[in-house]
Amino acid sequence: MPYTAEHKAETRARIVGSARKLFNRRGFTDVSIDEIMAHAGLTRGGFYNHFATKDELYAEAITLTLQCEKMTADGSEIDFSLPPSRLSELIINAYLSDRHFQDVEESCPLVALPSDTARGGEPVRQAYRQVLEAMIRLFERSQDKRGDARQRAIAMATLCIGGMTLARAVDDGELSAEIRHIAKDTALLMGGWNAKSPTLAAE
Repeated sequence: MPYTAEHKAETRARIVGSARKLFNRRGFTDVSIDEIMAHAGLTRGGFYNHFATKDELYAEAITLTLQCEKMTADGSEIDFSLPPSRLSELIINAYLSDRHFQDVEESCPLVALPSDTARGGEPVRQAYRQVLEAMIRLFERSQDKRGDARQRAIAMATLCIGGMTLARAVDDGELSAEIRHIAKDTALLMGGWNAKSPTLAAE
């Protein structure tokens, strides 16, 4: 009996979820299709019922970033109906939080996968760009009364992604925390929100 559309959608979601966790943990090149399918509790043969290539799967895993920051730094859910200014402030705090730093498997792929993306094919690079642009647009809307709104938005996105990437890369816990805290405070000050380091000028 053929599988229902609902079953196919659920299976595809399992594959993408498995891939995202493994890609975040080990990177694109070091994870095989066999491992992704086994982690999802499926066999390799089923992969090609859903994806033509590993690159296609990788691109879809990256787009999950649009849904990944649903929790604030304290674990409560973010209300995405909030005004852009308040929503952006919450996302910056969540992005550079201890919770996001520690949860590598569920991390935002913008942090975990940039070097792999740079070496990837066009679908991968396009998906990464689209997700990055979504973050920039949100931050830009939070700054709509400023003439340099886009420049500030790009800088805030860079501080979030770059700050977490560097924090994950170093082997010194104190330096890692310092990087995240300074990146967060600078991004918040740039957006006009309160931060713990008032000496870091936003202007």
